Amino acid sequence: MTRSPRALTRALTAAATALLASTVITSIATKPASATATPQPGPVTAPVMGWNSWNRFGCNIDENLIKATADAMVSTGLKASGYTYVNIDDCWMASTRDAQGRLRPDPVRFPGGIAAIADYVHARGLKLGIYSSAGTATCQGLPASLDHETVDAQTWASWGIDLLKYDNCNNQGRPAAQRYKAMGDALKATGRHIVYSICNWGDDAPWEFAPNTGGSLWRTTGDINASWGSVTSLLDQQAGLETFARKGYYNDPDMLEVGNGPLTADENVAHFSLWSLLSSPLLLGNDLRSVPAATLNVLRNADVIAVNQDWGGSQGRRMADFGDTEVWAKPMSDGSVAAVLFNRGGAAASISTTTAALGIGGSSSYTTKNLWTGATGTTSGTLSATVPSHGVAMFRVTRAGTLAAAPAAGTLQVSDLPWLASSGGWGPVERDRANGEQAAGDGAALNIGGTAFTKGIGAHADAAVHVWLGRACRTFTAQVGVDAEAGANGSVRFAVYGDGRLLGYTGVKTGGQAPTRLTVSTGGYLTLELRATDARNGISYDHADWGAPTLVCGGSGAGTAVSDRTWGTATNGWGPAERDTSNGEQAAGDGSVITVGGVSYPKGVGVHAAGDVTVPLGGTCSRFTAVAGIDAEVGTSSTGVVFSVVADGVTLWTSPTVTAAAPVAVDVAVSGRTDLRLVTAGAGSIDYDHADWADARLTC
Repeated sequence: MTRSPRALTRALTAAATALLASTVITSIATKPASATATPQPGPVTAPVMGWNSWNRFGCNIDENLIKATADAMVSTGLKASGYTYVNIDDCWMASTRDAQGRLRPDPVRFPGGIAAIADYVHARGLKLGIYSSAGTATCQGLPASLDHETVDAQTWASWGIDLLKYDNCNNQGRPAAQRYKAMGDALKATGRHIVYSICNWGDDAPWEFAPNTGGSLWRTTGDINASWGSVTSLLDQQAGLETFARKGYYNDPDMLEVGNGPLTADENVAHFSLWSLLSSPLLLGNDLRSVPAATLNVLRNADVIAVNQDWGGSQGRRMADFGDTEVWAKPMSDGSVAAVLFNRGGAAASISTTTAALGIGGSSSYTTKNLWTGATGTTSGTLSATVPSHGVAMFRVTRAGTLAAAPAAGTLQVSDLPWLASSGGWGPVERDRANGEQAAGDGAALNIGGTAFTKGIGAHADAAVHVWLGRACRTFTAQVGVDAEAGANGSVRFAVYGDGRLLGYTGVKTGGQAPTRLTVSTGGYLTLELRATDARNGISYDHADWGAPTLVCGGSGAGTAVSDRTWGTATNGWGPAERDTSNGEQAAGDGSVITVGGVSYPKGVGVHAAGDVTVPLGGTCSRFTAVAGIDAEVGTSSTGVVFSVVADGVTLWTSPTVTAAAPVAVDVAVSGRTDLRLVTAGAGSIDYDHADWADARLTC
């Protein structure tokens, strides 16, 4: 997204003096952000949990049902398990607005009004959600909120609403991002924290625009129903979306059908396990007034809920697909991995994987816990189970043995190193040649968009290579793209993970494009995963190359993101310095995913020149690494930025003028330093100088 310069800057005339311009710019840069008085509707701290009326009741709702459901959430122990939101879906509103143009509740279904229900729900320690559509009418033909965003948001805030589910019916063909941002802005302006749930059925790629509209979760699919075919269809549509989720912003494959319709006991367990692993919102859709004990046992499984609520750096993702059987995994914040062995076939099946393929290799032994039976065990590296038809086995796996030796110090080619594990879509992953889809060694020389590579990795999506780092390597870089043997065909995303945590990812690369340089900080990580996935359009021709994949190793220590540490002073040209987003120039949190040089980074520091962020080190850290660049949201508008790393008054490193086309890698020794300063200065006009310290990391 390209942002326009500040209105006042645009208003300055050519005749204005340099002194006047300097004075005006200084006053704006230090002016408090205008929107800080009103909290944003997102992000949330974890995937939301609760209940929604639609799946079980449709339009057959009234205030008695909502109140009884709130009572049941308390009495069944669901509230104690973390289920908080009681969400009223479509059909709550009257057929016309009131004389002041406000939505009003149906007088028959909700004679006491929505505010009274909110009071009832809040009195039980729960929260109330409401529904509307970004159109002229809801999906059931009742008044909706397109062009009524301000009055409706204010109405809901006055009632005490805590969440809005915003649908997509009757949208008049108007741009989705525009419609959803209008409501996001209106919710923000109310001053009430209202979680914003975007429900546009996966149309128009909401995973790309929704975070910038204020959304905390966004539907990735059409509606679910209580059938095994629906559950598996929606699950399949999640593959390839994992890079778009980050802490506070979640993909939503729709609500749970556990306990509804013909789903069997095994299907309920599989559905709940996989949605939990996906970091999906857990919104129940069954009748809680008369829920069987077996269903409650599924919904209250504390170990599985803990997987859903924990953020270890990536949502769950499919690691292997064997046809009727699959392996899914999610990193946990304590270094363990949650794994689901999934059998979608019609008969029981033995499913096996390795700890290396799960992204947790490099240890002589591991402990395991079956999250459904509670059984514990140990393994030297294999995880297997006999899984019932339409069922899962779900484990938490933790390193418990002696770690492998770290790689030698130096600049190392990944194709020369031993690999913990590798897997490819068609044929094996190749060293120093392209993938030819069949036997090992059948590929040609590596070539991406006319650039040849003598060293590298040739794969065919979906593919992964797992490499042991042993906390001894500080940077990884490669040039990635679709191999020339695919011609103009193929479409691949590339992503790099450290201990399962997403570090950086590209947009879709297609055949014939020049390579994209993908650089990430790896300090403190035990394992590295290089993954190439199809662009959700089939894997034909997806010949994915990692040209010259290189690790710089030497030294060791724990890693820490600069954005996760306590900062000292932080000054910035426009708006505040941001943690894990770009700088949007105004209120805190108004930026986007940090993206420089065609690579997006979930972690980093977003500033606007002139900027200066101080990070206390206390003499305990050895290296600082990052990718310094101009954020993609400003296109090529910036005249350039100079980045400097300063410690204890000494300039340790200064970049040349960095432009949007050429980010630079930063790798600076900081041993013994007390305070680190990240300094940015404009190389001309400071308009559009959105400067990112992408993936900024310390080894300590």
